[in-house]
Order: sequence, then structure tokens, then C-alpha cells
Amino acid sequence: MEIKKNPKSNLENFSKIFMQIGLVLALFITYAAIEQKTYDKTYGDLGVVNMNQELEEDIPITERVEPVKPKTPPPPTPEKIEVVEDEKEIEETVIESTETDETEKVVVEEIVEVAEVEEVIEDVSFMIIENVPVFPGCTGNNNELKDCFSDKVQKHFSRKFDAELPNELGLSPGKKKVFISFKIDKNGNIVDIQTRAPHPRIKSEVISVMQQLPKMKPGRQRGKPVGVKYSIPFTLIVE
Repeated sequence: MEIKKNPKSNLENFSKIFMQIGLVLALFITYAAIEQKTYDKTYGDLGVVNMNQELEEDIPITERVEPVKPKTPPPPTPEKIEVVEDEKEIEETVIESTETDETEKVVVEEIVEVAEVEEVIEDVSFMIIENVPVFPGCTGNNNELKDCFSDKVQKHFSRKFDAELPNELGLSPGKKKVFISFKIDKNGNIVDIQTRAPHPRIKSEVISVMQQLPKMKPGRQRGKPVGVKYSIPFTLIVE
């Protein structure tokens, strides 16, 4: 037998109403808690405490007593005062007047001019010269001028030197070293040519070739033109 339940007695039908009533109660409790007033706790009257009496102190009046210094007796009076006579004579300094009269001759000492000694700078090596000599056609900074100078000298030697001369002299086949040194003087001229070669004729040929170098712009040390020493080796191949 199935038991039939009355729909009005089913509480699930009133769940929304119960939830709304719960929300209204919660809001009311929260509002009442916020609006509740509180007061500071008060205590009974403890009376007035007078602190001035405790702060006041009896300061006794004292008098400063200065210590009594013992009096020292004055030094005894000398029996006799001796007067010492000053026998040293003082020489008076006479200041001569520098004013001259029209009748007096004024002697003017002769002023001797001292000639300045010109600083002599000796010849400087090509490697340490401040401003290197400039081969005609070379430009750039100091290092570029150095490289250009060496390149131009080598090309000049290769172009002017008689390459067939070592073979004509009957030298043994192989490489032959030739050392050349010269100086670019203060005027840019090539002077003091010296060489070491395996044969006297080669030596003469080398000197003749180096004398054909063009005039250079002289090197400068401390702003003054100086002689510059330059040296370079060459290799000759004898077949």
C-alpha cells in the first residue's frame, strides 16, 4: 500500500522562503552589531596629587672660602749700583745721495751682450727621430712616412742597380748580402754613403746608385732640422 504525502507538508517547497528569512536575520544581526555603541571605562575620582612639594628641595646656602696664599718677601735691595760706561764707538752710516747735478758727468757702464749658445743636436737615428725625413711623394703620419721612405729606397735600388753585374764578376751562385748606410743632412741631401759588399765593383755600383737618390725634406728633432742616419740591407742573387 503506497503512502501518499500531502504536498503542503513537503518542506522542500519552502526552501527559498527559509533562505530569504535567514539572509534577512543575518543582515539584521550584522546591522545591530555595527550600530551598537561602546563607552570608555571610567574610574572613580582618585583625588588631586600635589607634586610640587616632592620636587622642592632644601638647598643649603654655602659660602666659598678662598685659600690664603702665603706672601713672598720682596728681593733684597742691592747695596750698590754700578754704572758701566759704554765705550764702544758706533759708526754712523752715511747714505750718499743719488741725485746728480747738471755739471756732473754721468758714467754709463757699457752693456755687454752675451751671445746665446745655440744647442747643437747630433745626428739622430731614423728609428727614433721625432719627425722623419720625407721622401718626395710620401704623405701621412710619422709611421706611414717611415714605411713609405723605406719602400721608396728599396724600389730605387732595385730599379737603378745593375742586376747582371754579380754574374759578370764570377761570384759563386747564391744569395749575397749588401749593407748600405747613409745620412740625410740638415738640408735633405744624401751624404756619408757607406757600404759592405762581396766585391769592390759591387760596392762602387751601390754608392753610385745611392747618390742618385732625390733630395729629401730633412728630419726634425725638437723642432730643428737635424741629420738622420739610415741603414738598410739588400740581397743579391747570383746565378
